[in-house]
Amino acid sequence: MFERFTGDARAVVTGAVARAERGDAPAVTDEHLLLSLLDLPGGRTWLALRSLGVLGRREALESALVDARRRGGMTKADEEALAGIGIDVGRIVASVEAVHGEGALAQDRPDRRRRDGHRPFTAGAKGVLEGSLRIALGRRDRTIGAEHILLALTARPGAVAEVLADHGATYASVERAMYGTQNDGSPQVG
Repeated sequence: MFERFTGDARAVVTGAVARAERGDAPAVTDEHLLLSLLDLPGGRTWLALRSLGVLGRREALESALVDARRRGGMTKADEEALAGIGIDVGRIVASVEAVHGEGALAQDRPDRRRRDGHRPFTAGAKGVLEGSLRIALGRRDRTIGAEHILLALTARPGAVAEVLADHGATYASVERAMYGTQNDGSPQVG
């Protein structure tokens, strides 16, 4: 699949690996993919994220990702569902952190890197990359670009998509910003 990636998509993936290495994370996550994508200058994705105001709210976006990590990757929807049955996630996080230290639920599992030193991709990150392939195929594109990775990040349920949506980047808004759409939902030709 990697051979179908454009230069910018490869830059996103290699940037995500570099971010994981700098943060000494045991694996590359979908969050690493997003942060690497935000670092990619120019191009369709950068213009879309800028037009949606996401780049201007990067600090808030990163803070929201940290909060999600503190909750063990749990989305706000998960938290609300648990609250509906009387479970206060905030209290649980506070209790765990009181005993084990701040960010205890955000701690990655022990380092499971392969012997060759490469960091594996989490199931979530692999799902994003597979989703980018499906999106490219659905759009009848011959290559997989950074724009497909961004769309896949917004489409895959979880904390990253929720944080993006909270900052105005849903699948529909990103697609509209990158491609424009007509009333029937098909891409505009032009």
